[in-house]
Amino acid sequence: MSTSTNGNGVLSASRPTEVAKLDRVVIRFAGDSGDGMQLTGDRFTSEAAAFGNDLATLPNFPAEIRAPQGTIPGVSSFQVHFADYDILTPGDRPDVLVVMNPAALKANLRDVPNGGTIIVNTDEFTKRNLTKVGYDADPLADDTLSAFQVHKVAMSTLTQGALEGTGLGKKDAERCKNMFALGLLSWMYHRPTEGTEAFLREKFAKKPDIAEANILAFRAGWNYGETTESFATTYEVAPAKLNKGTYRQITGNTALAYGIVAAGQRAGLPVLLGTYPITPASDILHELSRHKNFGVLTFQAEDEIAGIGAALGASYGGALGVTSTSGPGVALKSETIGLGVMLELPLVVIDVQRGGPSTGLPTKTEQADLLQAMFGRNSESPLPVIAPQSPGDCFAAAIEAVRIALKYRTPVMILSDGANANGSEPWLIPDVEDLPDLSVEFATEPNAADGSGEFWPYVRDPETLARAWAVPGTPGLEHRIGGLEKQDGKGNISYDPDNHDHMVRLRQAKIDGIDVPDLEVDDPSGEARVLALGWGSTFGPIGAAARRVRKLGIPIAQAHLRHLNPFPRNLGEVLARYDRVVVPEMNLGQLALLLRAKYLVDVHSYTKVAGLPFKAEELQHVFTDIIEGALTR
Repeated sequence: MSTSTNGNGVLSASRPTEVAKLDRVVIRFAGDSGDGMQLTGDRFTSEAAAFGNDLATLPNFPAEIRAPQGTIPGVSSFQVHFADYDILTPGDRPDVLVVMNPAALKANLRDVPNGGTIIVNTDEFTKRNLTKVGYDADPLADDTLSAFQVHKVAMSTLTQGALEGTGLGKKDAERCKNMFALGLLSWMYHRPTEGTEAFLREKFAKKPDIAEANILAFRAGWNYGETTESFATTYEVAPAKLNKGTYRQITGNTALAYGIVAAGQRAGLPVLLGTYPITPASDILHELSRHKNFGVLTFQAEDEIAGIGAALGASYGGALGVTSTSGPGVALKSETIGLGVMLELPLVVIDVQRGGPSTGLPTKTEQADLLQAMFGRNSESPLPVIAPQSPGDCFAAAIEAVRIALKYRTPVMILSDGANANGSEPWLIPDVEDLPDLSVEFATEPNAADGSGEFWPYVRDPETLARAWAVPGTPGLEHRIGGLEKQDGKGNISYDPDNHDHMVRLRQAKIDGIDVPDLEVDDPSGEARVLALGWGSTFGPIGAAARRVRKLGIPIAQAHLRHLNPFPRNLGEVLARYDRVVVPEMNLGQLALLLRAKYLVDVHSYTKVAGLPFKAEELQHVFTDIIEGALTR
């Protein structure tokens, strides 16, 4: 016999339940976009993180501010995968699906494996709501769900009952049903509750009656699990054995923001983010705006062009200029990026990729801006391109982008994506002393090669080919820069054909000469004949699929590219080592195109542009099919 608090916070006895120990669970919360599924999933994730599980999440929500209620396009979901070991993905299929209405059930049912658990808010299964999504009959009353373990819970009614006497109206009371669902799932999986209650009191500090109503609903859900006969088993997932240190849950956008803050501190430079809000990059602006105490200034411009113009101007003035956007914004910023290439100034451009073209799928993930990052400017305008592999890795990618931008005096593109931006995972907080020294030496005196005592802005470092960076206003270092072609060294405007050819090749050589780490290959047996190569957020699904293939006793090698321009120097040698190379991408084969062109390798391209990440199980089948083909050659 155990005890719990009832809906009023009073301890009450509960019935005994069987406790099953699991190593991993995937849970998906789904409902209308106004049902609070993102908040519910985020709170469950936070408690899993606090408990010490490894985890990965996949939020999925409509682009509309008020999506059509009760319809499949209006469904919002949040999936969390938590485990007692190191995991790589948010999971392929939910072991537990919590649905708040018929639309959520219809939109997500195909993903639930046979035998999976479905928890249904029966109050929303009215004839009107069923008809709206095309159900001719109630799926709770026929054999539609016969292959699953179904728990029917009148969440709306139970929530309203728990909030009787609070003075809250029926509509406001019903809005708390997501906390009822959270309480029930927290009971089922032995999640701590104190953090959620503290969070609700803080979130609704200015509306204490709403805070207490949500807490009462949360407790009511917990107590329902304790007292109902429907749930005979609860589940435990032990903490994961992670490397020692202090962890926090982090999303990719937050990690990018923290990386920019840390880089500015390690460089000793003020940071200016010049940007314009755009999904799914806006959270970078929101987060950086909180860190003025670290010398970060955020400027929300009237449009994308003004945002990057301000960032480039900040770099001209001796600061670290940063701009953030998504694919449509990169198109608008392309002229100013080209100006940054000509000026040879440090600039960090963050592109959080989303489904396209045009407005496309603003809240869905894709990685189809690679060719745009490589070539999406007029003329020969090379710049480094870096892609983080996970939400936590966005921090390190930001540090690396700033390192390259400052050392080589060039704009740098970071290619994140929606899966990284909105997904979350535990992140080991690094020691500041372990971060690289990014300090910069500005020009302080004339450098003219002819001894004239002048300052020549295009005199270069012989190792990096970076030009001198002089802060405007430094006495004796007056100079002019701009978008017209420059004479090498002196920086005067030049239309000389030979000089232009020379400068184009110099700018390309500077990018080609950037020092990037060699590509590391994960090939445990050393016997693999097939290499799975990816970039960006495909790291998790590719890694999880490779693990599954190896468990079958089949060798496969895996490698992941962070630096996409320039490529690691050993990439050609790595590709030549294997009989076949497969490249899964959330586009129509853009990296595969670049690899074929540069290395003349017969790359097998596997592509997907559904607005959703790869599943590990689908890549497992792709890999085994390709391996079998390689073995029969």
